[in-house]
Amino acid sequence: MSQYDLSKVPVFILCGGLGTRIREYTEHRPKPMIPIGGEPILLHIMRWYSRFGFRHFILCMGYKSEVIRSYFLNFYAMNTDCTIGLKDNQVTVHRVSHSYDWEVTLAYTGELTMTGARVARAASRYLGQAEHFAVTYGDGLTDADLAAEFAAHRDRGKIGTVLGVNPPSRFGEFVMDGDEVTAFVEKPEISTAWINGGYFFFTRDFLPYLSIDRSCVLESEPLSNLAADGQLNVHRHRGFWACMDTQRDHDQLEKLISDGAAPWLPAGQPPKETT
Repeated sequence: MSQYDLSKVPVFILCGGLGTRIREYTEHRPKPMIPIGGEPILLHIMRWYSRFGFRHFILCMGYKSEVIRSYFLNFYAMNTDCTIGLKDNQVTVHRVSHSYDWEVTLAYTGELTMTGARVARAASRYLGQAEHFAVTYGDGLTDADLAAEFAAHRDRGKIGTVLGVNPPSRFGEFVMDGDEVTAFVEKPEISTAWINGGYFFFTRDFLPYLSIDRSCVLESEPLSNLAADGQLNVHRHRGFWACMDTQRDHDQLEKLISDGAAPWLPAGQPPKETT
């Protein structure tokens, strides 16, 4: 199949949830804006997509949307060296300290809207004529090759593709013979289960499976019906994947960055300096 221009594939990122399981951080900001390594986890996610050529992002906002708005509306000013003439408000930019050639759409999709309705509402306004689109959550990181997943999505010709991940177990596992424990494995590196890794690709034919009704949950009827129709493929990934759902998850991601061992960052990239 011919090469596809990934810059034409909109990436819808779910940024509107309440983040109740990590309330110590989300009382004053939405979960995607929680910093790791000095930058919001949302920026880490967007940067990973951009590594493969994706550059059009639609942020499906809800809870504390003003925090995301402020961050991106002031992104240029916050990432430049500049001189400001206070008398005439003349701004002279000396140096821009980023190279992101991105288009970011800030789409408010409702305070209490569920995931499927967020995608439906934002897509109804901003999908345009795109044949394919991506969807992901604002709290998951991976080192998966997203260009390879998209290529597999196109090759297989189904409406949807989900990244299937095989994360290590958080708990020790028994190996048993009847009631006798024959071995104990403390947090095995690879579990036997495949779960939703949250990095999706869809054709626009997925839109009828969604509803703008705020109760529409992406992971419920839309994906269940898509699977029942034989239109959902899995792209398996055995590499790194993590979801920042709790304080413990956040601390583990921070440690990976501080140790220089974050798989989603260029080798040796230090944490961002903060003031």
